[in-house]
Amino acid sequence: RGSRQQALQAVQRSRHSSALPRPSLRQFVRWPSVSPNTTRPTPPRPTPPRRPARHGETADPSASPARTRREACISAMMGPSLGPVNLFGEGSQEAKGEQARMSSIVGALAIADLVKTSLGPKGMDKILQSHSRGGSVSVTNDGATILKSVLIDNPAAKVLIDISKVQDDEVGDGTTSVCVLAGELLRQAAELIEKKMHPQVVIGGYRLARDAALKALRAAAIDHSDDEAAFRQDLLNIAMTTLSSKVLSQDKEHFAAIAVDAVMKLRGSTNLDQIQIIKRIGGTLKDSYLDPDGFLLDKKIGVGCPKRMRDCKVMIANSPMDTDKVKIYGSKVKVDSVSKVAEIEAAEKKKMLDKVDKIIAHGCNVFINRQLIYNLPEQRFADAGVMSIEHSDFDGTERLALVLDGDIVSTFDTPERVKLGSCELIEEVMIGEDKLVRFSGCPNSQASSIVLRGANTHVVDEAHRSLHDALCVLSQTVKNTAVLPGGGAPEMLMAQAVEEESKRVASKHVVAMEAYAKALRTMPMHIADNAGYDSTELCAGLKAKHHEGRHTWGLEMDRGGLGDMVALGICESLQVKEQVLLSSSEAAEMILRVDDIVQ
Repeated sequence: RGSRQQALQAVQRSRHSSALPRPSLRQFVRWPSVSPNTTRPTPPRPTPPRRPARHGETADPSASPARTRREACISAMMGPSLGPVNLFGEGSQEAKGEQARMSSIVGALAIADLVKTSLGPKGMDKILQSHSRGGSVSVTNDGATILKSVLIDNPAAKVLIDISKVQDDEVGDGTTSVCVLAGELLRQAAELIEKKMHPQVVIGGYRLARDAALKALRAAAIDHSDDEAAFRQDLLNIAMTTLSSKVLSQDKEHFAAIAVDAVMKLRGSTNLDQIQIIKRIGGTLKDSYLDPDGFLLDKKIGVGCPKRMRDCKVMIANSPMDTDKVKIYGSKVKVDSVSKVAEIEAAEKKKMLDKVDKIIAHGCNVFINRQLIYNLPEQRFADAGVMSIEHSDFDGTERLALVLDGDIVSTFDTPERVKLGSCELIEEVMIGEDKLVRFSGCPNSQASSIVLRGANTHVVDEAHRSLHDALCVLSQTVKNTAVLPGGGAPEMLMAQAVEEESKRVASKHVVAMEAYAKALRTMPMHIADNAGYDSTELCAGLKAKHHEGRHTWGLEMDRGGLGDMVALGICESLQVKEQVLLSSSEAAEMILRVDDIVQ
């Protein structure tokens, strides 16, 4: 009875109170019902005063103001954390964790498999067809050219394309090898990651293996820079090895001699702009030649000008010579008769003739302009006995200034500051059915011109790409003179060195190092597979030879056997192999670090 009276009094006090009661935990906890064995009755829960319903609000008789306020606070705090959070805009995609990593590896492997069949001296070609209006077609087995033409959406695949471009820019060769080796490293890493090995452990093992392989590679290098005859033979061997996987493989001795002669004229420079390659359709590849003592310009001499000139003083200019017509920009001229127009034209002609007189006053007998030369100035040059050549493009103008040792002039008011180019003889020559201008006796003897002949445009274009790769490799080899035996011998040597180094490592990195060695050994297998031979048998025999200490042995693909690469003259540049090893390892490590892709 006492408990019931106290409860009634508390209810009455709460009804007459003007302030809302302070919410307590008891109001939000449901009390258990009275058990049958308990004689004490359960006290009733006090009811707080109800808030009147606001305008437009439905009154809930069971909801108290304290409870409503509590639920609003909980909803305000917990609502944003429980709902979905969108960090990216509409149309964005995100892949995380294992899905992102495997997506990157699969994309890189697809690129490696695309160019894998082009590796080696017996590699296959690819036909690339453009989607543009012309629908141009090119046939090539150059890795960089193939990858530049492929439209890629996978971000990891673009990483391999970028390292192939860097390889092409740095050393010119090894563009296919760097993609294939990076793909094999990723293939081995994917197997380790599936076995629950962390990618950082794989990367650590790859770094240890790369250092061991690089050390072994440099130790096996051969340097004949002190012996000029032996070094020239090394350059010839490197050029023939580079060209053996190209369209020029049937005439590799001929083109290797052309490339070596052109590079030796550079005298240690790596500026290939001094070597001009002119392509002419017709004849065969054997008809290609290096102009030994001259420079060719693919332009024609002006009408009425002398076609042959000795003891030439050449002015190289970049100036408009076409203002014999009315050209007054940005203004309007109103005349009241045709005679006024004639006066304007006469003034323009006089201005142009005065400009030609200033040019002739420099004492030059040959004028070469990057822009057009119209009929009026051309006729004045012809009357003065000056040979004029128009529209030499920008590359031709820059190269001519380098070859003739002259300045490129735009204004003609200060003759004393202008340095004229010089050469002994300028004449027109016929190559096939086209006329070219030949400069003989140039002061800069480093410059040279190579004329490529071929049956059609595709053959000539591929010959140009192949010869350019050989020139790049040779120019880098002249700078860094160390060479290596080819035919897969460096890869087997590096794989053996990595395995020997792994025996000294007492950690989980050993597994990754063994996978690195396995990836290196797949390179000779691809070379043998592309030639149609039994790669397993050949590579097993090659591995045995290297364990015997014959580290110069490699694959000889003409007969499908093994041989001493030094005796066979199959050599590669050390810098090319170093760049392939470093670029492929860095690309594989970069892709293995990926755990999130946002598109």
